[in-house]
Amino acid sequence: MQLKDFSFIAPTVEAELILRAIETVISPEKIVQSLAQTGSVEERKRKLPSQLTVCLVIAMSLWASDSMGTVLKNLVQGLNRQWTRLGQYWKAPSSSSISEARQRLGCRVMSQLFEKIVRPLGTPQTPGAFLGGLRVMAVDGTVLDVPDSTANARVFGYPGSRKGTRAAFPKVRLVLLVEAGTHLIVDALMCPYRIGERVRALKLLRSCGQGMLLMWDRGLHSYRMVHATKNRGCQYLGRVPKNVKFPVEKVLEDGSYLSWIAPDRKSKNKGGTQIQVRVIEYTIDSDDGQKTYRLITSLMDIAVFPALLLANEYHQRWEIENTIDELKTHLNGRKTPIRSLKPREVVQEIYGWLLGHYAVRTLMFQAATHAGISPLRLGFTGTLKVIRRAISDFQDASNEQLPFFSPS
Repeated sequence: MQLKDFSFIAPTVEAELILRAIETVISPEKIVQSLAQTGSVEERKRKLPSQLTVCLVIAMSLWASDSMGTVLKNLVQGLNRQWTRLGQYWKAPSSSSISEARQRLGCRVMSQLFEKIVRPLGTPQTPGAFLGGLRVMAVDGTVLDVPDSTANARVFGYPGSRKGTRAAFPKVRLVLLVEAGTHLIVDALMCPYRIGERVRALKLLRSCGQGMLLMWDRGLHSYRMVHATKNRGCQYLGRVPKNVKFPVEKVLEDGSYLSWIAPDRKSKNKGGTQIQVRVIEYTIDSDDGQKTYRLITSLMDIAVFPALLLANEYHQRWEIENTIDELKTHLNGRKTPIRSLKPREVVQEIYGWLLGHYAVRTLMFQAATHAGISPLRLGFTGTLKVIRRAISDFQDASNEQLPFFSPS
């Protein structure tokens, strides 16, 4: 038996053909715009054009356990079936060609695309997305291991270790702003390990404003955080470390009390003054005994926002921990989550990873809204599996629609 003769092709693959399954989230037009704005459109035809490389960087998180070559094959599997029916064979580029394509693309395209696409989606009808008319947001940080290359170590740095030893991997710090009711990451900043979460969290306030309630954990508490949030017109609900003292000025009917937060020395030198806050203290019984929490908030109306309501709501802040778990365990799950040996490609890869998570979570939100349930009731891992299958299925159209590409 003789197999059919195949001709080798080098198709021009457009983004609109590749990510058709998730184009309601990441549209080809946004990819093209980002490429044009950053001057990343190539002047000559390549086997791995810029649009395909952008899709590949996003797909790296969808098939995190596969090699780059396999990720690329998975990404165009549906189109490959079309070419096979036409007796044409596309030879996947080598790993070195993929690395060169990523280096040509750079990281600004991915950051631009991230800024164009991500936004909060929850509505007042979305369970848990709003409290008293305020959109509930949460901020937190995490660290990611990056490959132990000289370039990565120089830029990102190692965490501290015992004298005479060194940590196994350099680490990049990632600070996230998350919509609590949908788990959507709506803004993110990354930095070297040595830069603390507080510094980057202050910059994330660029995406906060009126009509929002921002929650943070005790590690992010500071006068500057309270002051900056207040200046953005955003309400806040944050946990306070044990060592911070608040004098009781007036006890309110619900058991909370009014107090003041004083400026630190640097803020005071810049003209900072005391800010009135409402303090909520409560104790939770657990298997480990009683645990006391102290929260401060800018919400002063105890009729609309009683202490018990805010105490219950604060624990929704832990939804951001679930979001980080989705990102680092269920979406990626690699022992060393980042593949790239060079800092610029590390940044590029992380933005692709964030876009992959946003795509999965947005499709979950759309499905949940259609079904009239909370997006948090749907399984993240199950949705990811569906999207992996759908990417190739959406590419595999009927014969009447062939060909999708222009062989050269």
